[in-house]
Amino acid sequence: MSQALVSIVIPFKNTELFIAECLTSITNQTYTNWEAIFINDHSEDKAHKTVEKFASTDTRIKLYKNNGNGIIEALKTAYKYSSGRYITRMDSDDIMAPIRLEKMVENLEMYGKKHLAVGQVKYFRADGVSDGFARYEQWLNSLTVDGKNYSEIYKECVIPSPCWMLHREDFEACGGFNSEVYPEDYELAFRFYKANYTCIPCNDTLLYWRDYSTRTSRTHKHYAENSFLDLKVHYFIELNYDASRPLAIWGAGHKGKTLAKILIQNNIPFYWICDNPKKIGKHIYDQELYNFDYLSQLKQPQSIVTVANSGAQAEIKNYFKTQNMQAMIDYFFFC
Repeated sequence: MSQALVSIVIPFKNTELFIAECLTSITNQTYTNWEAIFINDHSEDKAHKTVEKFASTDTRIKLYKNNGNGIIEALKTAYKYSSGRYITRMDSDDIMAPIRLEKMVENLEMYGKKHLAVGQVKYFRADGVSDGFARYEQWLNSLTVDGKNYSEIYKECVIPSPCWMLHREDFEACGGFNSEVYPEDYELAFRFYKANYTCIPCNDTLLYWRDYSTRTSRTHKHYAENSFLDLKVHYFIELNYDASRPLAIWGAGHKGKTLAKILIQNNIPFYWICDNPKKIGKHIYDQELYNFDYLSQLKQPQSIVTVANSGAQAEIKNYFKTQNMQAMIDYFFFC
């Protein structure tokens, strides 16, 4: 394996409690030819002092101030200072497994360009990880082990923002950090999907992902549910929607209603299906709700499923199977 330079871009803001662990995990990497570019996004604590201390004894660690405000501008600033053949991102409150860089470089050199190196993740939290995050971790890792991350990209973000790596040329070819759209990590995952970069299967835990109540992804408006749904619809229309086929929405709960609003705003016609007897035959937003068997009257329909209940999802998948429908072609789960 060669020793090509890896650029690690790391925005940070008010992570004084955790950033030393992040830095230590980087300096402990088995792969040694890296540069860690830390961008201070107007921190109000002493996190920058910790980075300065580490940088004073390791020239591979570099510290700059954000040219603008917010994580997108911080990522752009970091990339401007980078020079590595390979690009990866890290969050300042997380921890790299010691083999992370070595494993990702090894995979990229084995598979070549147009490939995306990813890794298994492990959530941790001082007072214990919630069932929701435990399920997300299990789901994400089940995709990563086979490199099938894109197969469920409309459910949640399938590429962990602090756990990917790719060739610099490929990163720039798909737009890199040159997007103003939040949530920026999910939007970038969609661009990887659009560029058809193949995810390399990985069975190694490469990231220890910290959860805590004040983490940005939990508190900032850019990571609210409506932002995710707007993004999903945007890329569904661009990449998977077939306007020659009828479109059906499954589910009339909160997410189904929000999705319906977005489709109406985008002038996308659809049929609305649900299994709630109290709603079937009613009209919401001037759209009639039909029983699920109405789908059989539609010619080669595409379906977006917004039903969250796992048991109901299994039943819906079985129904699609009986109709010889294929995931990511005929049906798409949005939750």
